[in-house]
Amino acid sequence: MSGLYGNPGDEFPSDEPDDTGFDDTGFESTGFDDTGVDGIDFDGGPLEEELRQAAAVLDPVPADLLQLALESYVFHDLDARIAELTFDSLTDALPVRGMADPPRMLTFRAGELTVDVEVTGEGLLGQVLPPQPARIEILGGSRATLPVAADTLGRFTSDTPPAGPFALRLRTDADVIVTEWLRA
Repeated sequence: MSGLYGNPGDEFPSDEPDDTGFDDTGFESTGFDDTGVDGIDFDGGPLEEELRQAAAVLDPVPADLLQLALESYVFHDLDARIAELTFDSLTDALPVRGMADPPRMLTFRAGELTVDVEVTGEGLLGQVLPPQPARIEILGGSRATLPVAADTLGRFTSDTPPAGPFALRLRTDADVIVTEWLRA
C-alpha cells in the first residue's frame, strides 16, 4: 500500500482492488467507479427527475403556498432597496391603558429614507421622511390595491387595510424601495 496523500514521493492509489479485497488506500474496495453507485451519473439527469416526481407524489407543495409564492414573485424587483423594519408597536411599544384596539405603528428605514406607517382596521396612514412625493403600492396576496400618492410633505393614506402578509413599495424620484413583509 502507498502512504498518505500529499507527502512527497507518495503514489496515488489505484482504483483497482488487490487480491485482499482492499484498494491502495486501505479501505475495502466497493467496485464503484467515479460516476457514482453502480455507474449512475449524479449530474441531475433522470435520477433527479425521478426523485422530484416521487417528492411531488409523497410530499406535495400545498396549493395555497405555491399560489402565495407565485404572487410574491410577481412583486419581485431587482432594482429595489429593502427598507428594514426598525420599530413595530406590537413588539417594541408599551401597551396604552384604556385603548381597546390601538393602531399598529411601524417604522421602516432604507439609508436616509424613513417611512412611518400607522395600520388600522380602516387602512393605512403614513409619511415618507425626508418629505418628498412618492407613489406607494401596498403589496399582498391576490387582492390588487391601487397605488396611493404621497404629497410634497411625504404624507399618504389608503382606505384599504392590509390583510395577511403585506409589504409597501415606494417609488420616489431617486429610488425604488420595498419594505420587509409583515403580517397584518
